[in-house]
Amino acid sequence: MNQFRIIPLLFITIFFYQFTFTQNDAKDCEDHPLITRYPGSALTWCQEQNFAEYKIAIGPQTGYRNIEKWIDTEGKIYRQYYELQQERTLTEVYRNYLNAIQKAGFEVLAQGVFEERNVQKEIGGGTWIGTAYAPNSYPTNVGVKLHMGSSDAGGTCYIAARLKRATGNVYVIIGGHTYRNNYFVFMIDVIEEEMMDDGMVSLDADAMGRDIDQYGKVAIYGIYFDFDKAIVKPESKPALDEISKLLKARPNLNLYVVGHTDSKGNLGYNLNLAENRAKAVVEALVSQYGISRSRLEAHGVGPLVPVFSNHQDAGQAKNRRVELVER
Repeated sequence: MNQFRIIPLLFITIFFYQFTFTQNDAKDCEDHPLITRYPGSALTWCQEQNFAEYKIAIGPQTGYRNIEKWIDTEGKIYRQYYELQQERTLTEVYRNYLNAIQKAGFEVLAQGVFEERNVQKEIGGGTWIGTAYAPNSYPTNVGVKLHMGSSDAGGTCYIAARLKRATGNVYVIIGGHTYRNNYFVFMIDVIEEEMMDDGMVSLDADAMGRDIDQYGKVAIYGIYFDFDKAIVKPESKPALDEISKLLKARPNLNLYVVGHTDSKGNLGYNLNLAENRAKAVVEALVSQYGISRSRLEAHGVGPLVPVFSNHQDAGQAKNRRVELVER
């Protein structure tokens, strides 16, 4: 699976055991770095969509093919389909996924598991699963057995979870089904929600702190400069307010403030511009918010650490950023 990052790669790895059965995996398919497979599962189908819509079912089914509550999202979508043949119960596998997701700091939006096939309309029930996946269809000729089963099949489960990050939410959707005795199938969808780059970026000190705790850094897209300048613009105040709030709430947190640019222009010039912009951010935090200068160290890496291709304007915009890195 090729890396495609609409925001800096800030992933949480959910650990089970380090068993993989790649010899049974479909060609060019890999686990998503955010969530690995249940031990012994084979990854038999996968799909990536650079940008697409996804509807997340989170409410009960009321009436024929009608679920009350949905979350509409869009972004980079990864889909992995796994098959597991072991003497396990559906609930056992489901609990492993649910516990790992909760330990990783995700907010569980909807969940349900039923070992019997006669539960249909509750969240995670048989007909509910069919309704939930209807707007997020997958090819019919790739062997996905999420809605199939033998006469002795029974049991379904579902988890929808969200991780809030300063640079955009990530959703994990897991649907499972007992295909037949000791034969389980799971679809895991990961949606990396794209942050709107419209000059009205909303930042939150708590979300920035969570990113630093999990990844050691956070990307800030709410600090603005004029073209070719290193003077912080007034509309950067909301971002600076939240950075200051984070630093005051965590008096032992010290940061590298790192400037990034796109690749347009001379490398040496961009390295110098990036460092001057980082210094300007440090100066603003010190002079306007009373943050100790000893807690902040400015550096510039220019275009050397892109998070997106520089071949298009949208990618260049994502690469122009300031990162706060724990030190």
